[in-house]
Amino acid sequence: MTSGADSGTRRYLVLLEEDSSAAAVSTFASVAGLHPASTADVLGTTAANLLSAPDGLLLHELGVAVVTAAADQADALTRAAAGPGPLALVEPERTVHAYAAPAVEPDDAVDETTFTWGLQALGAPESAATGKGIRVAVLDTGVVVDHPDLAGRTLVTNSFVDGEQVDDEHGHGTHCVGTACGPRTPENGRGYGVAHEAEIYAGKVLSNAGSGTDGGILSGIQWAISNRCAVVSMSLGAATQPGDPHSRIFETVASRALRQGTLIVAAAGNESRRAEGHIAPVGHPANCPSILAVGAIDVHRAIADFSCGTVDPGSAVDLAGPGVDVYSSWTLPERYNTISGTSMATPHVAGAAALAAQLHGARGWELWARLSQSARRLPLPSTDVGAGLVQAP
Repeated sequence: MTSGADSGTRRYLVLLEEDSSAAAVSTFASVAGLHPASTADVLGTTAANLLSAPDGLLLHELGVAVVTAAADQADALTRAAAGPGPLALVEPERTVHAYAAPAVEPDDAVDETTFTWGLQALGAPESAATGKGIRVAVLDTGVVVDHPDLAGRTLVTNSFVDGEQVDDEHGHGTHCVGTACGPRTPENGRGYGVAHEAEIYAGKVLSNAGSGTDGGILSGIQWAISNRCAVVSMSLGAATQPGDPHSRIFETVASRALRQGTLIVAAAGNESRRAEGHIAPVGHPANCPSILAVGAIDVHRAIADFSCGTVDPGSAVDLAGPGVDVYSSWTLPERYNTISGTSMATPHVAGAAALAAQLHGARGWELWARLSQSARRLPLPSTDVGAGLVQAP
């Protein structure tokens, strides 16, 4: 989905009052002359084909529409949202990116012959849980569907990027899928997957160039919820400035997702330069209170220089995960890569959530609480690492 179908329009997110999708259709038409397509009119994964509809898309299960509108139409929608009726809020759509961090010198402080340092830091090899039977959605640049390490796994895919198949030509998505759900005993090299028997739902919401939009992300979230995924992992976002409010639409969506048993985990962002005294605030959409925001630590349990922190009340880092020099799957023929970022910390937390969901049957807010309660406390400010380093149950 692209912002602005032509020079006179752009994309907007419109939050609907709960259970008002049907009424919203006529309101869009009467108020702004818009006729967005609706996922209520199609079955299953074919909803992805509606992303390029001329007036946009109504995600009926989320209660959100992503519409293409001229300025006067957007003003009309905003006025309607201020009064009684099915429309609750209008926000401009944002562009988001895969989070990338500066290269870090490799550190051999831990023997990674058998398992990555990240798995060891979580205590994952000692856990009895495997993630079996738990569905984990990774919304990113897609996945290399024929990666040898994913052979024989349950792998469900969908693309929410116009003109691109789910196959990952970037690498970022495949890396995150590998960390969250990859193997413990691959044919070659060390084990690197946390929930190594989980069912993988890979949604392409970022292009092969590593960028996407709010609309694509929301479409992926609806897809994940409709497929009863217990966890959604999102290593993506947009930078924010101190004092910027979080998206009320994403917050409502995340809250609704939690009530339906789906926990959304997102990267806090990589905009800090701590060595220079700069700590950047948590980025969008991780800054929403109902999205679990993940910061990054290194092999020495120190906060990563790039990791964003709690700068504004209400937009907090909730947990930390291994995010420096993380080894995982990549595009072919390279097959593997070692990279850094809060992007790499996030799927560690998502994988641990899948293990806890399997072991305890926890979902939604209970799953969040279990992750926080079992986290390893670190001698670092909670503004940097929240409750601490996530642990496997």
